[in-house]
Amino acid sequence: MRTWGVVPSPLGDLTVARTDRGLAGVWFADHRGGARVDAEDERDDAAFGDVAGQLAEYFAGARTAFDLPLDPPGDAFSRRVWEALTRIPHGTTTTYGEIARTLGGVGHSQAVGLANGRNPLSIVVPCHRVVGRDGDLVGYAGGLWRKRFLLDLEQSADERLF
Repeated sequence: MRTWGVVPSPLGDLTVARTDRGLAGVWFADHRGGARVDAEDERDDAAFGDVAGQLAEYFAGARTAFDLPLDPPGDAFSRRVWEALTRIPHGTTTTYGEIARTLGGVGHSQAVGLANGRNPLSIVVPCHRVVGRDGDLVGYAGGLWRKRFLLDLEQSADERLF
């Protein structure tokens, strides 16, 4: 069983879920595919103070990485992709092809893209930092306007830090 709740953000309310091992989901209100909350999951908004606090710091430009235990549901390859996403530096972008290369599969850009699109931990696992080969914004389950917002936020925060 998981616990879930709602955390406010500048991008709208986020549905969050966790298991006893860690954060399992962060979804936008109109997330493509919807929030993955099951009927047997228990709602407890107060159980997410740590998540709400770190998200608030991130949106204020005071946090560049999250320090939360994670427990995303997914297959082994997807988990490897999501782990690679956590290593993309704040304020920078990379491509699906670059992630595929770091995982040892030069021809696996499409598989990386699919795993990236299934990332259940929006913002926390920064799939918004992945762009198309030509640098264009492509695919984001929360909508491209949110992707642009997050990238701009990180760029502004990095400029304030230096």
